[in-house]
Amino acid sequence: MSTSPTTGTILDKIVAHKRREVAERQSLVPATLLERSVYFPNQPVSLRKYLLRDDLSGIIAEFKRKSPSKGWINQHAPVERTTLGYMQAGASALSVLTDAEFFGGKNEDLTIARRFNYCPILRKDFVVDEYQILEAKSIGADAILLIAAVLTAEEVLRFGQLARSLGLEVLLEVHNAEELARTLHPDAVSLVGVNNRNLHDFSLSLDTSRELAEQIPNEFVKVTESGLHSAADIQMLRAAGYRGFLIGEAFMRSSRPEKACYSLVQELHATEPITLI
Repeated sequence: MSTSPTTGTILDKIVAHKRREVAERQSLVPATLLERSVYFPNQPVSLRKYLLRDDLSGIIAEFKRKSPSKGWINQHAPVERTTLGYMQAGASALSVLTDAEFFGGKNEDLTIARRFNYCPILRKDFVVDEYQILEAKSIGADAILLIAAVLTAEEVLRFGQLARSLGLEVLLEVHNAEELARTLHPDAVSLVGVNNRNLHDFSLSLDTSRELAEQIPNEFVKVTESGLHSAADIQMLRAAGYRGFLIGEAFMRSSRPEKACYSLVQELHATEPITLI
């Protein structure tokens, strides 16, 4: 049994459910079958490189149907139209929620996004077992999320090294300085994401990203997550050293999330010219 940090939040419930879910999936689909996927031999697209490109916006546009704190956000947006629209709007990369119980996602959402997009795709889920990393590769992901709040330092290192051996990049998500210091492994992590949402009361503050920016070594690509709504937010955090801007709810609350993304990219383009391809 893992000795992951106790969070005292909804994360505990999510992780407990995820462990049961993964055990069930392993019994139904062994790892050897995952390795036979048409996507498994593919060379993943580098999320790190796309976020460092000066001709792109840096936005990681997320496909997210619901959340534990907000309930359903957008139950009916089609994966194909939304993700393809995100990229046409000028996003740098995609994030796809694959957790079913708490976020209304599924693995097929990412596979559909992969089928229609050539950009990097982050699999957003709660990784608690090596099996999920093999699974991420098998469904077409280019990068995985490791959440420091629910993993030990040893797990981050072990999971990260396995991901790297498969060509996947790792985005380590932290919420505070303690998590950053405890889990930041150069041998396992390529990108560091700072989540601006407080795990205890679900409040949001971009100050979290601003305060942690200088504590993240420059060898890691810095990503800010949650609470971003405007070009001004992106500009402020870009000035602090961030190159990735993960935005989900602000887009998904629109009936046409891809149009919301387009509007933000155009706002950003008008105030901070970039050359979109």
